[in-house]
Amino acid sequence: MLDFNQRTNRTMNGCGSENKELREMVSAVVRATPVTDMHTHLFAPAFGDLLLRGVDELLTYHYLIAEFFRASEMPYDAFWSLSKRQQADAIWNTLFLENAPLSEACRGVLTVLHRLGLDVAARDLDAYRAWHAAQDAAGFVDIVFRCAGLKDVVMTNDPFDATERPVWESRFERDPRFHAALRIDPMLNDWPNACGKLRGWGYAVDPALSDKARAEARRFLEDWMKRTGSLYMAVSLPPDFAYPEESARATLITECVLPVARERNLPFAMMIGVKRNVNPALRLAGDGVDQCDVGAVERLCAGFPKNKFMITTLSRENQHTLAVTARKFRNLLVFGCWWFLNNPSLIEEMTRMRLELLGPSIVPQHSDARVLDQVIYKWDHSRTVIARVLGDKYADLAATGWMCSEAEVRRDAERLLGGNFWRFLERTL
Repeated sequence: MLDFNQRTNRTMNGCGSENKELREMVSAVVRATPVTDMHTHLFAPAFGDLLLRGVDELLTYHYLIAEFFRASEMPYDAFWSLSKRQQADAIWNTLFLENAPLSEACRGVLTVLHRLGLDVAARDLDAYRAWHAAQDAAGFVDIVFRCAGLKDVVMTNDPFDATERPVWESRFERDPRFHAALRIDPMLNDWPNACGKLRGWGYAVDPALSDKARAEARRFLEDWMKRTGSLYMAVSLPPDFAYPEESARATLITECVLPVARERNLPFAMMIGVKRNVNPALRLAGDGVDQCDVGAVERLCAGFPKNKFMITTLSRENQHTLAVTARKFRNLLVFGCWWFLNNPSLIEEMTRMRLELLGPSIVPQHSDARVLDQVIYKWDHSRTVIARVLGDKYADLAATGWMCSEAEVRRDAERLLGGNFWRFLERTL
């Protein structure tokens, strides 16, 4: 790393060599800073098959499935009748061999293989499979965390999931690198069905959300927050999410979620803007995006100033309004470039805009990874963009005569890549 602190405190007036040295220092610092990945869909090894890993899982990720059908004439039913290995073969042949793998999702697969030390130039899918098959889950977690520069991750934990729930109800050894977040989509987005499940688990709830039912819903949330040790509660919401409104969801948020979150001093994370099943034939790959009303976020932040809210939106068009809203409410933390926004051009645009409006008080990225290997490319690519944007911003400051030392750059990088999240939680790792 460049010994930047020992250089003379001269004004950087846009000179190419001086700016080059500054940017190299910033890039080195960002690359070396460990990350807290505050929102993933990963699982610790104790969750068994819920921890997705390996090249076939990478290739059959829903991003690539959607791209596959754009480049292939294969009928949907024919694809879904294939085994996972056969699906991976079809995607590899179509998107990587018959076409240049130019998309971010395709490039991500190649970045993962390259960073793991595999010969990407060989284009040998069977060799990649053999290498992955030789890795045990716990050891592979160590390899991936080291390659990605991860310190720890936050999972997405759904008590309504029939596969995941029994793991939490059993005793298992916790991996301290994997934190929990309580995901409550079924409860907020489909209360009638969630109500039936809660009754089956011994909670005296009802569809009309009586006083007793609201108390029992709070008890359910408290029980599972305690059981999982969750750092926050989270929900994915449709574009038409509104607040306030006359709905079970609004009642549950007001009377159950926010009181429990406030009592525990933990955030409520809302990810807003996903349109489910735009093309049902694509299954998980068939979801879309639309703009949402950021005014709902404003009203929640203003109406519940003692609550903490973490917000990301799926539509590019919502980003400026959300950043302006965050300027007005210190109980709001903007985070990440979610799902369809997780492309370098958009990450760069959003990160620049957020830094210009909010300074270093944001969480610029989270991986949203569903496959363990994905954190390698998502953080490799995102670090490159974040370092480039920061380098430009420090160069802008240097042009005024304000020199940022390497220690100050390191401080900012640590905040952006995890510190702001822990600070918002009022916790230290």
